[in-house]
Amino acid sequence: MKLPLEIQEFINAPDTVDFVTRATDAFFDFVRESGEVIIGQILSGRYVLGYIKEQNFPHLQEALGAAFVSSASVILGPLGRPDLEAAGIIQVHNQPYLNLKGRGVLLGFVDTGIDYTLPVFRYEDGGSKILFLYDQTAEGDPPRGFSTGVEYTVQDIDQALASDDPFSVVPQKDDTGHGTFLASVAAGRSLDGFIGAAPDAEIIAVKLRKARPFYRKKYCVPPWQDEAYESSAIMVGVEYILKKAQELDRPVVICLGMGSNFGSHDGFSVFEEYLESVSIQKGICLCAAAGNESQARHHFQGTLLAGESSPVDIKVGEQAGDVYLAIWNTISDRFSVSVRSPSGELVGRIPARSGNMTEVKLILERTKVQVEYHFPVEGSGGQLTIVRILDATPGIWTVTLYGDIVLNGGYHAWLPMTGFVSPTVEFLSASPDYTITVPATTAGPICCGAYNSANQSIYPRSSRGPSRLSQMLPDLVAPGVSVSGYYPYGYGTMTGTSAATAVLSGACALLLQWGIVEENDPAMSTYQIRAYLIRGCLRSPAMMYPNVQWGYGAVQLMQTFHLMREL
Repeated sequence: MKLPLEIQEFINAPDTVDFVTRATDAFFDFVRESGEVIIGQILSGRYVLGYIKEQNFPHLQEALGAAFVSSASVILGPLGRPDLEAAGIIQVHNQPYLNLKGRGVLLGFVDTGIDYTLPVFRYEDGGSKILFLYDQTAEGDPPRGFSTGVEYTVQDIDQALASDDPFSVVPQKDDTGHGTFLASVAAGRSLDGFIGAAPDAEIIAVKLRKARPFYRKKYCVPPWQDEAYESSAIMVGVEYILKKAQELDRPVVICLGMGSNFGSHDGFSVFEEYLESVSIQKGICLCAAAGNESQARHHFQGTLLAGESSPVDIKVGEQAGDVYLAIWNTISDRFSVSVRSPSGELVGRIPARSGNMTEVKLILERTKVQVEYHFPVEGSGGQLTIVRILDATPGIWTVTLYGDIVLNGGYHAWLPMTGFVSPTVEFLSASPDYTITVPATTAGPICCGAYNSANQSIYPRSSRGPSRLSQMLPDLVAPGVSVSGYYPYGYGTMTGTSAATAVLSGACALLLQWGIVEENDPAMSTYQIRAYLIRGCLRSPAMMYPNVQWGYGAVQLMQTFHLMREL
């Protein structure tokens, strides 16, 4: 359905900001009274995707109050760095009585796009196994019920593949290759000795729209980081896959290979809440990558005692650019902060007033310091303190926390994940725990870490749990070191938790075939699949499980089926 031209121009304008909030009477009252918001669509019947001009964003922030923090998008990026045998998947392929290869199941990818021309995504007759391709970056007629992007059907893709110039018919390309690789690992056809985890499953792919300038500035995303995406775009992509799966009346596994350190890490944001509501639906399985942050030195935790202060020291290298720091504390406490530069210049203790932003330009350095407080944050009721150090001078920066009200005293601080801050920026006293990235911190999706199947060791960078709510994460690990697959340029390997999650997603597709397509467990959803997989995990007798690195162990699908036989 084509939108009126003026609405299309409003939505696509560079000074427009998108957001997702709960569908409440108070919000709709603001929409009617202000005339500043255009509603794009309703997600899952409970959430509203809206658009507003950047200059009017403070009005929205004032109207939403404490809900603002969880309604604003967060920025995410790919979690892969440019073996099915170890996961027990090949054994399941070859077991004659199971004969599971993903037939009748859909695999959804909300990522950087897909190179639909690759042979690994084509049947023997040349036709495509990609049923739908939703390009959020394209301008044209959006899919029915959506406000942006262009939809291509399998008929469009087959027409493109039959032409001499496929991209003149379906112009969507995956310039990064991340989405293409994950799709090949999870659902690639047999080709030159390679085979995907669920080769008979069919694909729905979403190419994400890049993050808007407003959010890039808000989160201090470096100018050289081009792979930055918004959580609202991911929600729209997931909603698209759900609608298509519903139309086709087929079960679907959705692979989320993106992650972020922006967010509360406790599952209370609108983004995480939406994904949790999706994961409990029959015939749907969500798999989320844990992240590759355990060795990045981007997490710090501490305890502030009543009447005392607590320093958070950040090491900043040469030409580091802007630094973004988020500090989260619990519902019972209220903190305020001061900031000291490497030269000793002090930004004195700034009183904690929710919703206010204080900016101080240093006298002896070219740097500006911004401090924001938000409390009580919707959901958890806790406090978020944001410190931005703009054009940070090299050296040790110290953010000192003071307790205005202290009962619990515990807090966590995160720098942006790798690729979203200069590699020269890190905490002096970092903790590798609590490094699971958003949205894998959500209670709904299966949180997947990575291990090296060649030597049975954990992938050193695989993020560690638990979540801020002390939920034990990851749920499990899958092979994630030198995983084979296809990029737009051809065969290659990838290491990281997004590659591991693609392997896991293929395994989940085989379980959905067994459960729903073959009617052995017709009500199967993410929760049942998680339980089946956890019971079948391989575990070392030398380790206690669950733990913050391995979760409940390494996925082993064949063992899962052996244990099912005993139920």
